[in-house]
Amino acid sequence: MTAVQDNITGHDEYLRVLEAIQTGALQLLAGFPQQPSALRVQVGEVTIEAEWQVSGAPVAPAPAPVETGVAQDDPPIGAVFRAPSVGVFYRSPEPGADPFVQVGDPVTAGQQIAIVEAMKLMIPVTAQTSGVITGILVEDNEPVQFDQSLFSYSPE
Repeated sequence: MTAVQDNITGHDEYLRVLEAIQTGALQLLAGFPQQPSALRVQVGEVTIEAEWQVSGAPVAPAPAPVETGVAQDDPPIGAVFRAPSVGVFYRSPEPGADPFVQVGDPVTAGQQIAIVEAMKLMIPVTAQTSGVITGILVEDNEPVQFDQSLFSYSPE
């Protein structure tokens, strides 16, 4: 191999390692009940630290539903499915595709109902319990916060 090929191979490996760290960190952060203000990841001799501002205020209430099975004046009925991470909310698996779910659709626990994209990582939004979607609380392709309400549903 030439020095250029070695450099490219090393760079590709470096990017794969960073992507693996990013994936693990986002999965770890998604599991916290409240968003932490710092993260330190150490693998062997490499340590990565990140800190960010977390507002002391609770997450703002979700905007009025985009789509509901009831009149616009009525609030969404039932429990909610929440964002697993900060990112951009997508209702469908790719542009132009049908949404994962619509108002009135039944869902089962573990079923994917949306995607949140964070730093080019697609994080599935899954139903935590079975039920029927009663409202979509966020516009497609809109930024969302960790734990923000995305869908309202009526449990089965």
